[in-house]
Amino acid sequence: MKKLIGAFVLSWLFAIPGFAQQRGGEHPAPSGRFIPEHGPAPAAHQEHPMQQPKAEEHPDFRDQQGHPNAPHVHPDGKWVGHDTGPSDAHYHLDHPWEHGHFSGGFGRDHVWHLQGGGPGRFWFNGFYFSVAPWDAAFCDGWLWDSDDIVIYEDPDHVGWYLAYNVRLGTYVHVMYLG
Repeated sequence: MKKLIGAFVLSWLFAIPGFAQQRGGEHPAPSGRFIPEHGPAPAAHQEHPMQQPKAEEHPDFRDQQGHPNAPHVHPDGKWVGHDTGPSDAHYHLDHPWEHGHFSGGFGRDHVWHLQGGGPGRFWFNGFYFSVAPWDAAFCDGWLWDSDDIVIYEDPDHVGWYLAYNVRLGTYVHVMYLG
């Protein structure tokens, strides 16, 4: 009987680490941090030829006092700054999805821990991305080796995803590199 109990306890000791691991390197959201339930809705727009980017500066995204001057998401799910629609030339790609589609999982149930890099190329769990050149200024506060991000599909800009930084509440357009 003692051997049977000992074997049972020993098997549980080996099983506990397996229960503690998260699928694919994902992990639950840090407590107290907001993560949008879903990505943005398609922008309300009229079909027209692609708008050429202007040499202007980025718009000011501070829609309320204390909000960041970067695209961000309100707790009610409003995606501030994602309203230019598919004709925004800043996000035009001649070869969308040239590196394939990201298959690691989207939305709040898939929180990823950045493991290194920078805006030109960053990674987590063997997945590699780069930030859209137009958005690079919006991620200068990101911690590329420790921030948690969530990937959402972009309903307007073919070939791009949206990477939401859980710590900062901001997001940028990113391209999957493989």
